[in-house]
Amino acid sequence: MGTPSHYFVFSLDGQRYALTLAAVQKVIRAVQITPMPDAPEGVLGVINMGGHIIPVLDLRKRLHLPDREMALNDRIVICKGFSRKMAFVVDLVEGVVEFAPEELDEAVQILPNMEHFIEGIGKLNEDVVLIYDLDRLFSIEEVERLEIGD
Repeated sequence: MGTPSHYFVFSLDGQRYALTLAAVQKVIRAVQITPMPDAPEGVLGVINMGGHIIPVLDLRKRLHLPDREMALNDRIVICKGFSRKMAFVVDLVEGVVEFAPEELDEAVQILPNMEHFIEGIGKLNEDVVLIYDLDRLFSIEEVERLEIGD
């Protein structure tokens, strides 16, 4: 039996997703996102966090979910991937959960075409939780294009 790992669980359109807790730096209430002219596709804009400019990525687009306006009760998750801070908007923060390795199914067994992005699949109260690898969800090329100058 392996050591349990901690995951940050959030929801988009009623589906639960997770990232390894180590990738998540902070969660804030929804704030105004400043759009950027000529921003790369998949970038909603930027936010200013204590003098640091952080790009806000469109996770809905990446996960092929329908677009929607940001709601007042949405949250912005600030993460670090490829040594670069980035953020994305989520509908709901579920919290931190612990999964032991034997509680996770490998993505290749269930979703062979998605194994590149998905680290594993867990169950939480009978719901499926898709556990994404942040560094694989957004490619290094996409992250390098985000050099906005913080």
